[in-house]
Amino acid sequence: MVPTAACSRGQSLNASVLSVIVQAVTPFRVSFEPGVALYEQVVYAAKKAVISGQMRPGETFPSVRTLSKALKINPNTAHKVITQLVSEGLIEVHPGLGTIVAGRRSSTPAERGNLLKKELEQLVVEAKKLGLDLYQVTNAVTQHWGRLDGKDKAARRKE
Repeated sequence: MVPTAACSRGQSLNASVLSVIVQAVTPFRVSFEPGVALYEQVVYAAKKAVISGQMRPGETFPSVRTLSKALKINPNTAHKVITQLVSEGLIEVHPGLGTIVAGRRSSTPAERGNLLKKELEQLVVEAKKLGLDLYQVTNAVTQHWGRLDGKDKAARRKE
C-alpha cells in the first residue's frame, strides 16, 4: 500500500509527492516502506543525511515535536529516533537551545557503505528479475556514475 496524505479537494498525494513535502519540513527525505519499522526508516534517513554531508555540523535538527508532526509519527517514535541518533553521536541536544547536527566525525568506508546495503540489495534483486548479469549491471552503474560525475563537475565550474 502506498502512503497517502489527504488534500483539501478530497484528492490524495502519492508517496513521492508526500516525500517532497516531508523534506520541506525536515532536512532529510524519508520514504516509508511497509514491513520496516518507522523508527528504523527515520533513523536510516537521518543517518544518511548526516554521514553523506546533506546535513552539516551545527545545523538545526528537527525537534521531537517537529519530527512527529512532519512525518505523522507518534511522538514516542520521534523521541526514540532522536535518542538513537544522540547515542550514535550524530546529533547533540542542547537544553533550551535545541538539537543540532554534531561535529563531523570521520566515518569509515564501511559505515558509508552500510548506507547503501538496502539499495544495493534492491538493485541486485531487480536485476536478477530482469535477467541481467553482473557485467550489465556494473556497466549501467558505471554509466550513471559518469553522468552524475559530469553534472557535479559542471556545477562546480559555475560556482
